[in-house]
Amino acid sequence: MKKQKDFIYKCSSCGHEEPKWLGRCPECGEWNTLVETAVKHDKRRKEKNGSLPKTLPLSIVDPIEGSRIGSGIGELDRVLGGGIMKRSAVLVGGEPGIGKSTLLLQLAAAVQTKGRILYVSGEESAGQLRLRADRLGINADKSSMERIEIFCSGNLDEIETALNNIKPVLVLVDSAQTLFSADAGSVSGTVNQMKFCAFELINWVKEHDAALFLTAHVTKEGLIAGPKTLEHMVDTVLYFEQNDKTSGLSGTADCRFLRAAKNRFGSVDEIGIFTMGEQGLSPVEDTGRLFLVRREGDLPPGVATAAVLEGTRTILVEIQALTIPAKGTISRVFSDKIDSGRVSRISAALEKHLGLRLSDQDLYVNAAGGIRITEVGVELALACALYSARTGLALPANLAIAGELSLTGEIRPVRRLAARVKTAANLGFNSFLGPVPESQPLPELRAAQDIKSAIKSIYGATSPAPHA
Repeated sequence: MKKQKDFIYKCSSCGHEEPKWLGRCPECGEWNTLVETAVKHDKRRKEKNGSLPKTLPLSIVDPIEGSRIGSGIGELDRVLGGGIMKRSAVLVGGEPGIGKSTLLLQLAAAVQTKGRILYVSGEESAGQLRLRADRLGINADKSSMERIEIFCSGNLDEIETALNNIKPVLVLVDSAQTLFSADAGSVSGTVNQMKFCAFELINWVKEHDAALFLTAHVTKEGLIAGPKTLEHMVDTVLYFEQNDKTSGLSGTADCRFLRAAKNRFGSVDEIGIFTMGEQGLSPVEDTGRLFLVRREGDLPPGVATAAVLEGTRTILVEIQALTIPAKGTISRVFSDKIDSGRVSRISAALEKHLGLRLSDQDLYVNAAGGIRITEVGVELALACALYSARTGLALPANLAIAGELSLTGEIRPVRRLAARVKTAANLGFNSFLGPVPESQPLPELRAAQDIKSAIKSIYGATSPAPHA
């Protein structure tokens, strides 16, 4: 019988494998990149008695295997869908210094489990982690400190040895770009290294009934750096974002938003909101007035209060609009927190159905607090803000608005309208403009069927004449 080879030649650039050495990689065309690599014979697929792997009928699978454990951080549980799912892998991406390592260390201290936690750091030393823990006040709870094990290395073989010795229920790795293995090439940080190391760690937690959190760097476009397959391999992808520091709202100066771009065990519509302080990340429970500018008296023209949904939570956000004559022959839209295509569509509907000329104007749109809004319920408030900015007439200060605006000028229903009206009323907004409710009437609601009736409801029977 032919003896199985113990080594192959693997390209350090693209990961292509060859049984013998070549001067040039046939896959990527790079020269002198084929490196002799030891073959790791995988015997996990065979059982001890040498029989084939067994299957299980779905009917006899224990539902407890799909249970969750609480993270101890309410906003994180909200985004994950109710807690940390066992045998799952979560990828957390964000800009440098946004708080990814702080979130993982606070998670290690707060997670609601009696098992051991392994914190793997390839970027910081054990002393640096202890200083961070002291600053966050984690050392106050000795029981939580004793169950956290620190391992400062990016070597996959050493990490797997530590995992087999400790048998943790939660594995926290900071970060995926620092992982490396001799089986994936001699150069660390490559695409092949990230895929190989992440795959091995994900397999370990699924076999040992644990959970994995991986942090990852992002590119200048805001996407997770590395192979896109890394996002397909994990169960949940979370993005840690920061609000605009120049927003001017004192309550949102250090806000962090945690969003799910992918979640196999929950919704991707939920958002977690934190504030960064001396004691680390603090969850924001009451977000009702967080994104409202506190003023005394009337609103200035171009400002509207939108009641938008973030998952199951209603948030009131101040929408600000400004229109000025275009500097060239083509008008432009400047909006980064609300999609510029949505702003263009709303302005076209206003020009068509109200005769409000916006095609010769440069449009500036902003959401106070720097929160990014993607929900369709913001469209009616955006339309009212643009109308107010163009005509110079302010909206009532106690008016909250929600609704979807179609191209025909109709106001379409939105989800959880009653909850939006209730939240606005609790925050002192005694009037609400929105679509006609599908079921029972709401006392505080000014129902409008189209944009013409909405503007007439705000400004009275004789709405102001639009600018020519």
